[in-house]
Amino acid sequence: MKELKLKAMAKVNLGLDVVRRREDGYHELRMVMQSVYLYDQIRIGMAKQPGIHVRTNLSYLPTGEENLAYKAAHCLLEEFGIKSGLWIELQKFIPVAAGLAGGSSDAAAVMVGVNRLFGLGLSLEELQERGVKLGADIPYCLLRGTALAEGIGEKLTALPQAPDCWVLLAKPKVHVSTKFVYGNLKVDAIPSHPDIDGQVQAIQNGDFAQMADRMGNVLETVTIPAFPVIQAIKDSMLSYGAVNAMMSGSGPTVFGLFDDREKAKAAYSRLRAGSMARDVYLTRFFHNRVKTSEALEKHREQGLGNHDMSANRNEEFQQMSV
Repeated sequence: MKELKLKAMAKVNLGLDVVRRREDGYHELRMVMQSVYLYDQIRIGMAKQPGIHVRTNLSYLPTGEENLAYKAAHCLLEEFGIKSGLWIELQKFIPVAAGLAGGSSDAAAVMVGVNRLFGLGLSLEELQERGVKLGADIPYCLLRGTALAEGIGEKLTALPQAPDCWVLLAKPKVHVSTKFVYGNLKVDAIPSHPDIDGQVQAIQNGDFAQMADRMGNVLETVTIPAFPVIQAIKDSMLSYGAVNAMMSGSGPTVFGLFDDREKAKAAYSRLRAGSMARDVYLTRFFHNRVKTSEALEKHREQGLGNHDMSANRNEEFQQMSV
């Protein structure tokens, strides 16, 4: 095995609550995480020259030690004393710094790739133990699917598949620093907290309406006053027929859940035609337990086709994972 191709899935937070600020400066979180069919393509293989060689389709991304995928590869190669060279190719489609865990998902995919490529034999749990040292979202990005995340995000409980729906993603033309968001979050002054337990129960019951009703993200108390366009996109999605809408992670991407295909497609077209969002995607949830052939057949029945990765990034994104 000299080369592997992997898919690094984006995620949204169906619910995000901050319980308290810990003594170590981190925040205690409770989140419901969900993978979506928006992904980066990763190719990884052995190189003749020593060292780690990263290349990407985005010229502004670092390709050296600052790159999280590079760090993920380096930590495993160093731990296991592997001297062979490694090349990594990142085809980025998940928007950068968007609250969708693109960098963390790339790092998770690289860890899986290095584990397979060099036959390290590490289990999922062992990869997660190493991944959390690089980033709090990496353990979840290794797991994927639907999960309850606690602690700083590293304590994971896999959940049943969330009820399927249409997911509209829109990233506005603003940059939101995660450090800024958490640094300005006043935990004791949060006006209301999302019902994470209720949302978990709704997912377990397969109740889409209750799951959507319990969506909430306390980080919006910081981002919306600073970046009103986030609220504007939420309001637009709701007016276009979303059952609910909120910001993912620390933002600025907003996502809306739709139970009607035509309303979702119309909302997608209207947001793309407007000026609020730079990147707009219409997609579905990714479920670990659904076989690709079954999911593809389901999508064909619903009028969805496969989508070429080389196409415009703002096209309707209906990619399938293996």
